[in-house]
Amino acid sequence: MAAQAGPLVDLSIDNDGIAILTMNRPPVNSLNLELLEEIGKSLDEVAKNKTKSMILTSSSPSVFSAGLDIMEMYKPDLKRAEIFWTTLQDVWIKLFGSSYITAAAINGHAPAGGCLLSMSCEYRVMVEGKYTIGLNETALGIVAPTWFMDTMCHTIPIRQAEYALTTARMFTVDEALQVGLIDESASDKADAIDKCKKFIRKFDKIPSLARAVTKQKIREGPLVRLQKNRQQDTAEFLGFLKNPKIQQSLEMYIQSLKQKAAK
Repeated sequence: MAAQAGPLVDLSIDNDGIAILTMNRPPVNSLNLELLEEIGKSLDEVAKNKTKSMILTSSSPSVFSAGLDIMEMYKPDLKRAEIFWTTLQDVWIKLFGSSYITAAAINGHAPAGGCLLSMSCEYRVMVEGKYTIGLNETALGIVAPTWFMDTMCHTIPIRQAEYALTTARMFTVDEALQVGLIDESASDKADAIDKCKKFIRKFDKIPSLARAVTKQKIREGPLVRLQKNRQQDTAEFLGFLKNPKIQQSLEMYIQSLKQKAAK
């Protein structure tokens, strides 16, 4: 896999102490091992600096994140695939279980892993346009891991989550707003970040420890479930990768992407 010139993640802190974590792996922020490692390091940095809050966004003009990099799963090196998956687990645990306030400024499409990252935040603002968001793994013949499902069930009603997961539903911005998959829409990225900051400022008068412990207790079930079953979860992922039908589905998907790019 070719190395990228420049940082995969930009982490800055504004004058109000709000960290802005910007994914920067053109063209679509596909989540490969290296990008996930950099996101994980940035989340560690935010926690270490005791920053009160973080906004997750993208440098792309039309894609928040296209999700997991298919090339990490297609005809994989199984050792790298194992590290890739455990790194994804780490990123989710750090983000979903963070003590600081989190918000996502979703400035474009957010399928699959992109949806997971945004749902792991406490608040989501999505830029208006012909963008979609959702967990569409079943369309590729892939079963979303339990912790992906748990994250969606913490975001929208269980019945809606079940329907969306089984049908690989991708929500438009308006549909996502209606069901609660996002909290607000915005005119552009700057507006989305501003609305995230307004959400963060709502906690100015709330004791930070009480807020953090309340959040973590509410999210404790999914976190404990993954932490107790990480090895099994990883083994299931590697088992999927070894399945010829899964590899065939991934190959067909890759070919469809190539055909779209050629048009």
